[in-house]
Amino acid sequence: MRTETETETGSKPDSAVIRDALGVGIAVGLSGFAFGVTSAGSGLSLLQTCTLSLLVFTGASQFALVGALAAGGSPFTAAAGAFFLGVRNTFYGLRLSQLLALPRAVRPFAAHWVIDETTAVTLAQPTRRAARIGFTVTGLSLYVLWNLTTLIGALGARALGDTDVWGLDAATPAVFLALLAPMLRTSTERAVAALAVLLGLGFLPVLPAGVPVLVAALAAPAVLFLKGRTMSRTAKEDDR
Repeated sequence: MRTETETETGSKPDSAVIRDALGVGIAVGLSGFAFGVTSAGSGLSLLQTCTLSLLVFTGASQFALVGALAAGGSPFTAAAGAFFLGVRNTFYGLRLSQLLALPRAVRPFAAHWVIDETTAVTLAQPTRRAARIGFTVTGLSLYVLWNLTTLIGALGARALGDTDVWGLDAATPAVFLALLAPMLRTSTERAVAALAVLLGLGFLPVLPAGVPVLVAALAAPAVLFLKGRTMSRTAKEDDR
């Protein structure tokens, strides 16, 4: 009877939601190893590295921060680049707040788990109950594993010594690209990414370390502006 009800209402068994959420949390959480290693290699202490994962908890921003510091950028430009990458989580939160409808007392704590992975799992659920379970399990498993692997990675980097000798300095861009690639689903998103790469690489030789990341952030408004003009021009031609 339960199976029939689930099929009719379009709901999803709790066990299936938990399984999917754990799969995402474990798969992504393991990349904390790479962050711990690269953060330690960039000169941050064990405490600083672990504090970043505990308080920031957004992989792309954390990798951008330590990557800029490793390249010799100032803490200000590194933090600014990380901030711009993290702004998207605010928009995720606006959508999830309506979907989850969590009690007011819980919202400040839940906000810390609003990231790409929890948003993707939550939005994929057919009911509010499934969405809440998916968000909670993904957020909890990913937060615990990400921080644990960050600690292990940072300790491992200290034991290895100079991480550049092992080629681990390449881990930051590699993991960053791995996190970014699945997000580029539309032609507009791919155009923004391509322009950001061109701007970042183009200004790399002439600007201080970390600043090219801020310049690359201009790719998004530039592409959206051009897209808007193109759509407006097309609409006018159709009206003729």
